[in-house]
Amino acid sequence: MDPTTDNAGPTTDPRSSRASLEALRTEIAKAVVGQDSTVTGLVVALLCRGHVLLEGVPGVAKTLLVRALAASLELDTKRVQFTPDLMPSDVTGSLVYDTNTARFSFQPGPVFTNLVLADEINRTPPKTQSSLLEAMEERQVTVDGTPRPLPDPFMVVATQNPVEYEGTYPLPEAQLDRFLLKLNVPLPTRQDEIDVLTRHASGFNPRDLQAAGIRPVATAADLETARTAVAKTTVSPEITAYVVDICRATRESPSLTLGVSPRGATALLATARAWAWLTGRDYVTPDDVKALALPTLRHRIQLRPEAEMEGVTPDSVINAILTHVPVPR
Repeated sequence: MDPTTDNAGPTTDPRSSRASLEALRTEIAKAVVGQDSTVTGLVVALLCRGHVLLEGVPGVAKTLLVRALAASLELDTKRVQFTPDLMPSDVTGSLVYDTNTARFSFQPGPVFTNLVLADEINRTPPKTQSSLLEAMEERQVTVDGTPRPLPDPFMVVATQNPVEYEGTYPLPEAQLDRFLLKLNVPLPTRQDEIDVLTRHASGFNPRDLQAAGIRPVATAADLETARTAVAKTTVSPEITAYVVDICRATRESPSLTLGVSPRGATALLATARAWAWLTGRDYVTPDDVKALALPTLRHRIQLRPEAEMEGVTPDSVINAILTHVPVPR
């Protein structure tokens, strides 16, 4: 049943909500080829009310992916191109003087939407980057001392290029920690790239998602029902201890100057619960924790310079920790 034509009211059955969210992968695949794991990560973030940092070289469909997600979820979306001259008010909005009423009125910025695409976020100075911090953490924007709530659901999806450093401003650790997940968007496989070119040769236009056949398959009501179900997913004391042991091991790693904070441990527990629910279970297993460890933790640790020179990566450190930390039975 198409949720856009259902007159029976919001979805209340968690199983129906799960099916709707699982259908997102099929729907987005009409526009984006071979990015199932990235789509799953975005859905996990939506379930956890979190934000996502997408990292990948230009041309791997990061922007298209976010637009297709918004279209499949029937959510409002806005794109902000981050540039060196972008001001904080260009993101959050500002007070504008109305000559007719002789008063200042608030003009909302693009952050007042469900899904914000912060494109090339590391191309703007820290002052403008920080304009997103309150929105990401408090779900509100304060202008002239007045807090203004953001819509729900609300998610920031930021993109950055990992190979271009000139003219960029690396995100500080405090802001990186606000992102629930960091998803690496890889180059497509040979067959996926052939499929992409075949679609374009057949007339596919990435700017016209409606022509590609993408339609809403889930609603905000489905998402809210799913979030309630995720919150009821059982976490045993052994799983909680396992998450803590993994995060504490990063703080003791000789390859790192900065380990995972308690906020990171909370994030890992939340993403593991969301993944467990998506896979059809009402309890979390160690494999759920392992499955989400890399995207949840890789941006929350900092390598020592000497380790980085030796070719050590955040992912390799986390994988080594997952190998050595005892798994609960």
